[in-house]
Amino acid sequence: MAAKIPVTVITGFLGSGKTSLIRHLLQNNQGRRIAVLVNEFGELGIDGELLKSCQICPEDADGGSNIFELTNGCLCCTVQEEFFPTMQELIKRRDSIDCILIETSGLALPKPLVKAFRWQEIRNAATVDAVITVVDCAAVAAGTFASDPEAVAAQRQADDSLEHETPLQELFEDQLACADLVVLNKTDLVDAETLAQVEEFIKQELPRVVKIVESNCSQLDPSILLGFQAAVEDNLDSRPSHHDTEEDHTHDEEITSTHLILDRAFDPEKLQNQLQTLAHQQEIYRIKGFVAVPNKPMRLVMQGVGTRFDKFYDRPWLPEETRQTRLVFIGRDLKSSEIESQLVAL
Repeated sequence: MAAKIPVTVITGFLGSGKTSLIRHLLQNNQGRRIAVLVNEFGELGIDGELLKSCQICPEDADGGSNIFELTNGCLCCTVQEEFFPTMQELIKRRDSIDCILIETSGLALPKPLVKAFRWQEIRNAATVDAVITVVDCAAVAAGTFASDPEAVAAQRQADDSLEHETPLQELFEDQLACADLVVLNKTDLVDAETLAQVEEFIKQELPRVVKIVESNCSQLDPSILLGFQAAVEDNLDSRPSHHDTEEDHTHDEEITSTHLILDRAFDPEKLQNQLQTLAHQQEIYRIKGFVAVPNKPMRLVMQGVGTRFDKFYDRPWLPEETRQTRLVFIGRDLKSSEIESQLVAL
C-alpha cells in the first residue's frame, strides 16, 4: 500500500497571513509536488487566484490545476459537501502529489476538519501531518481579536455576565488549541517588548507545549512547516475546543462577506485612504482583492486588516482579461450599498 499523503492544515484568523505563507511554500517547494485546497469565505475567490499567480502550479498541468477553491461556506461546516469529494479526487492522484496544504477560512474551526480524516475513505490514504496556526502579532498586540487576559480576569470578577467569550475569542482560542506549530506573523510591526508580551500571551492560551516561530511576512523555510508526522486525527483529545460537547456549532450570523467588481482603475493611495475610512465607519475585519491602477501593466494586490493595509504587484495583466478592481469585504453587519457608493464616488 502506498504511503499516506501528508496534509498540513493552515488555520488562523482573518488577515493573519495564511495565503502568503502558502504562496511562499509553493515558490520554495524544494522539489515537492504540492496540492492546495483554499477555503474562501464569500463568493469571490481572491486567495485561490493569488496562489495561482505564483505560477508554480500552472492550470494546464497534467491532471489539472493543483489549486482547489472551496467557496461554498466555511470548511468546518461543509466538510461533507465540498471537502470530501475534493479529497477523493486528490487521493486518485496520490502518485503525483507529495503533500497537501489546506488553507481554512479565517472563520473556520480546525477540529471538525481534522475529524474528517478519521473517515475510512480518507484515513487509508491521507493523514494530517500538522495543524499550523498563523497569528497576526500586531492585531493581538492591539487587542483586536483577543482580549488582554488580565483585563478580562478583572472584568469577570466584577461582572459575572462577562463569563462567556465572544465567538471571535472562542475561535482564536480554538485555533491555538489545535496547533502543532504557531507562526507569530507580522512581528516587524511591533517593538521587542510588545513582541515578548504577545508571545507570553500566546503561551498562556496554549493547552500544551507547542513551538512558536516568528515571521515578518510568512516567509519560513518549508522544513519548519512540513514533516511533523503528528497524525493529528489520532490525538484530538489533547486539543480541547469550546465546541467539544456540542453536536454541532454555529457561527455568528452577523459576520458576512460582500464583494465589489468595478470596471475601472484607482489611484492606490486614494483607494487605501477610502478603505481605511470605511473600516472606521463599519466593523470590517478584512479587505482583500485586486486593483487596476492607471497606466500600470501589473495587477495590484491590496489586503487590509482593520485599518492596516499592505499592497504589492503580483503579476502583469493578461492580454485577454479585463482590468477590473475586485474587492472582498468581511465583517459584521456590513452595509454593502454604503461601501459601493463611497468607492464609486472616488
